[in-house]
Amino acid sequence: MIPDTLKTKLKRRVAAAITNREAAIDVMKSLQAHYGWLTDEAVQEAAEIVGLSTLQIEELATFYEMIYRRPVGRRVIHACDSISCWAMGGEALLAHLSGHLEIKVGETTADGAFTLLPCCCLGNCGEAPTMMIGDTIYGRVTLESALEILKRERGEI
Repeated sequence: MIPDTLKTKLKRRVAAAITNREAAIDVMKSLQAHYGWLTDEAVQEAAEIVGLSTLQIEELATFYEMIYRRPVGRRVIHACDSISCWAMGGEALLAHLSGHLEIKVGETTADGAFTLLPCCCLGNCGEAPTMMIGDTIYGRVTLESALEILKRERGEI
Protein backbone atom coordinates (compact mmCIF):
# COMPACT_ATOMS: atom_id res chain seq x y z
CA MET A 1 0.00 0.00 0.00
CA ILE A 2 1.30 3.43 -0.89
CA PRO A 3 1.82 6.13 1.73
CA ASP A 4 -1.00 8.65 2.12
CA THR A 5 1.36 11.48 1.17
CA LEU A 6 2.11 9.87 -2.21
CA LYS A 7 -1.55 9.07 -2.79
CA THR A 8 -2.52 12.68 -2.07
CA LYS A 9 0.21 13.98 -4.39
CA LEU A 10 -0.96 11.68 -7.21
CA LYS A 11 -4.60 12.64 -6.74
CA ARG A 12 -3.57 16.29 -7.08
CA ARG A 13 -1.81 15.48 -10.36
CA VAL A 14 -4.95 13.81 -11.68
CA ALA A 15 -7.10 16.75 -10.58
CA ALA A 16 -4.76 19.18 -12.36
CA ALA A 17 -4.87 17.21 -15.63
CA ILE A 18 -7.31 18.07 -18.40
CA THR A 19 -8.57 14.48 -18.33
CA ASN A 20 -7.86 11.73 -15.81
CA ARG A 21 -6.47 9.50 -18.58
CA GLU A 22 -3.86 12.18 -19.30
CA ALA A 23 -2.36 11.61 -15.83
CA ALA A 24 -2.37 7.80 -15.98
CA ILE A 25 1.24 7.35 -17.18
CA ASP A 26 2.54 9.84 -14.63
CA VAL A 27 0.69 7.98 -11.86
CA MET A 28 1.99 4.61 -13.07
CA LYS A 29 5.57 5.91 -13.25
CA SER A 30 5.32 7.28 -9.71
CA LEU A 31 3.93 3.99 -8.40
CA GLN A 32 6.64 2.13 -10.30
CA ALA A 33 9.29 4.32 -8.65
CA HIS A 34 7.73 3.55 -5.26
CA TYR A 35 7.51 -0.25 -5.74
CA GLY A 36 10.42 -0.76 -8.17
CA TRP A 37 8.01 -2.06 -10.82
CA LEU A 38 4.28 -1.81 -11.50
CA THR A 39 2.94 -4.59 -9.28
CA ASP A 40 -0.61 -5.92 -9.50
CA GLU A 41 -1.36 -3.92 -6.36
CA ALA A 42 0.02 -0.79 -8.04
CA VAL A 43 -2.23 -1.37 -11.07
CA GLN A 44 -5.24 -1.45 -8.74
CA GLU A 45 -4.04 1.65 -6.89
CA ALA A 46 -3.46 3.50 -10.17
CA ALA A 47 -6.95 2.59 -11.35
CA GLU A 48 -8.44 3.93 -8.13
CA ILE A 49 -6.41 7.15 -8.23
CA VAL A 50 -6.96 7.84 -11.93
CA GLY A 51 -10.58 6.70 -12.05
CA LEU A 52 -10.10 4.07 -14.75
CA SER A 53 -10.65 0.33 -14.65
CA THR A 54 -7.77 -1.98 -13.81
CA LEU A 55 -8.06 -3.34 -17.37
CA GLN A 56 -7.58 0.16 -18.82
CA ILE A 57 -4.51 0.70 -16.62
CA GLU A 58 -3.18 -2.75 -17.60
CA GLU A 59 -3.64 -1.92 -21.29
CA LEU A 60 -1.66 1.30 -20.89
CA ALA A 61 1.02 -0.39 -18.78
CA THR A 62 1.64 -3.15 -21.30
CA PHE A 63 1.75 -0.69 -24.22
CA TYR A 64 4.60 1.46 -22.88
CA GLU A 65 8.01 -0.20 -22.67
CA MET A 66 9.20 2.03 -19.82
CA ILE A 67 6.47 0.67 -17.54
CA TYR A 68 7.64 -2.62 -16.04
CA ARG A 69 5.04 -5.26 -15.19
CA ARG A 70 7.63 -7.59 -13.69
CA PRO A 71 10.57 -7.01 -11.36
CA VAL A 72 13.62 -5.28 -12.82
CA GLY A 73 17.10 -4.49 -11.58
CA ARG A 74 18.00 -1.34 -9.70
CA ARG A 75 19.04 0.14 -13.05
CA VAL A 76 17.41 -0.67 -16.36
CA ILE A 77 19.56 -0.50 -19.47
CA HIS A 78 17.54 0.31 -22.58
CA ALA A 79 19.57 -0.42 -25.70
CA CYS A 80 18.01 1.23 -28.72
CA ASP A 81 17.30 -1.14 -31.57
CA SER A 82 15.81 1.36 -34.03
CA ILE A 83 16.98 1.24 -37.63
CA SER A 84 19.42 4.12 -37.00
CA CYS A 85 21.05 2.45 -34.01
CA TRP A 86 21.02 -0.94 -35.72
CA ALA A 87 22.82 0.54 -38.74
CA MET A 88 25.45 2.08 -36.46
CA GLY A 89 26.19 -1.10 -34.49
CA GLY A 90 23.35 -1.27 -31.99
CA GLU A 91 22.90 -5.01 -32.43
CA ALA A 92 26.57 -5.62 -31.61
CA LEU A 93 26.27 -3.25 -28.63
CA LEU A 94 23.29 -5.17 -27.24
CA ALA A 95 25.13 -8.48 -27.68
CA HIS A 96 28.24 -7.00 -26.05
CA LEU A 97 26.25 -5.78 -23.03
CA SER A 98 24.53 -9.14 -22.76
CA GLY A 99 27.85 -10.97 -22.81
CA HIS A 100 29.55 -8.63 -20.37
CA LEU A 101 26.65 -8.72 -17.91
CA GLU A 102 26.31 -12.50 -18.42
CA ILE A 103 22.56 -12.26 -18.99
CA LYS A 104 20.23 -12.62 -21.93
CA VAL A 105 18.25 -9.66 -23.19
CA GLY A 106 15.27 -9.25 -20.88
CA GLU A 107 17.08 -10.69 -17.87
CA THR A 108 18.47 -9.16 -14.69
CA THR A 109 21.99 -9.66 -13.37
CA ALA A 110 22.41 -12.02 -10.42
CA ASP A 111 23.23 -9.10 -8.10
CA GLY A 112 20.03 -7.28 -9.16
CA ALA A 113 22.00 -4.30 -10.43
CA PHE A 114 20.97 -4.26 -14.10
CA THR A 115 18.15 -5.40 -16.35
CA LEU A 116 18.94 -5.31 -20.07
CA LEU A 117 16.08 -4.43 -22.42
CA PRO A 118 15.86 -3.46 -26.08
CA CYS A 119 13.97 -0.28 -26.85
CA CYS A 120 12.36 0.57 -30.17
CA CYS A 121 13.60 4.18 -30.18
CA LEU A 122 15.21 6.54 -27.69
CA GLY A 123 14.89 9.56 -29.98
CA ASN A 124 18.63 10.08 -30.25
CA CYS A 125 19.19 8.89 -33.83
CA GLY A 126 21.90 11.44 -34.61
CA GLU A 127 24.01 9.98 -31.80
CA ALA A 128 23.52 6.30 -32.67
CA PRO A 129 24.02 3.80 -31.24
CA THR A 130 22.30 4.91 -28.08
CA MET A 131 21.49 3.39 -24.73
CA MET A 132 19.76 4.75 -21.66
CA ILE A 133 20.31 3.80 -18.04
CA GLY A 134 17.71 5.24 -15.71
CA ASP A 135 17.03 8.69 -17.15
CA THR A 136 20.51 9.18 -18.60
CA ILE A 137 20.94 8.81 -22.36
CA TYR A 138 24.33 7.81 -23.73
CA GLY A 139 25.00 8.40 -27.42
CA ARG A 140 27.64 7.18 -29.86
CA VAL A 141 28.27 4.27 -27.53
CA THR A 142 31.14 2.04 -28.55
CA LEU A 143 31.80 -1.44 -27.19
CA GLU A 144 34.61 0.05 -25.09
CA SER A 145 32.67 3.07 -23.82
CA ALA A 146 29.74 0.82 -22.87
CA LEU A 147 31.95 -0.93 -20.33
CA GLU A 148 33.13 2.42 -18.92
CA ILE A 149 29.49 3.53 -18.61
CA LEU A 150 28.64 0.34 -16.71
CA LYS A 151 31.57 0.91 -14.35
CA ARG A 152 30.36 4.47 -13.70
CA GLU A 153 26.82 3.28 -13.13
CA ARG A 154 28.09 0.69 -10.64
CA GLY A 155 30.06 3.39 -8.86
CA GLU A 156 33.40 1.77 -9.72
CA ILE A 157 34.79 4.96 -11.26
